[in-house]
Amino acid sequence: MRLYLSSFRMGDKPEQLLALIGASGRGPGGAASVAVVANAMDDQPAHERPAGVEREFAALAGLGLRPTELDLRDWFDRPAEAVRAALSGFDAVWLRGGNVFMLRHALARSGADVALTALLREDALVCAGYSAGPCVLAPSLDGLELCDDRDAVPRIYGEAAVTEGLGLLDFAFVPHVDSPAHPGTAQVGRVAAGYRAAGTPHVALRDGQVLVVDAEGLHGPM
Repeated sequence: MRLYLSSFRMGDKPEQLLALIGASGRGPGGAASVAVVANAMDDQPAHERPAGVEREFAALAGLGLRPTELDLRDWFDRPAEAVRAALSGFDAVWLRGGNVFMLRHALARSGADVALTALLREDALVCAGYSAGPCVLAPSLDGLELCDDRDAVPRIYGEAAVTEGLGLLDFAFVPHVDSPAHPGTAQVGRVAAGYRAAGTPHVALRDGQVLVVDAEGLHGPM
């Protein structure tokens, strides 16, 4: 399994992401293809979402990668094989930050939670991203309601929020800790404090730091 998990945006070790993906991809001229999943932004005003996606495109293209948006809403209530086939066409998936409960809902409703988990365990692609993206890989999302709006899911979709994570990590991921430039640093500080008090395994990262998982195991925070 190959993971590049950043506290905020690309982080300070983009060369580690490129190393995980490898020298050649499936795109034109060998450019590695990246599926940008921005469904953590689905509770934001519609005019803000395209700008957020374009920011990810620019960062990934700046590394020589070939990003394409994969909007999981296009796979809602379709057979899981459909989204697995879509994901299988990429060298990597980039899970953008935002509301972790919105992202988790989109993964569940599209079947991408099962498909992505299987593809990662098969080492068929790289999973990368920041903030809500890595958070959703934990065993549970409990506690993250202190920083993300869990009620956005029932408000928008009329369904209860899923609080079970994908379980690809055996600890909770807490971004933006001790990062005064990030507006949510106080809230995630309370999340980390709650995990410490409860004895919940977790890793807290400052903005700029990343975790990397490769064939040799977990590296970081770095």
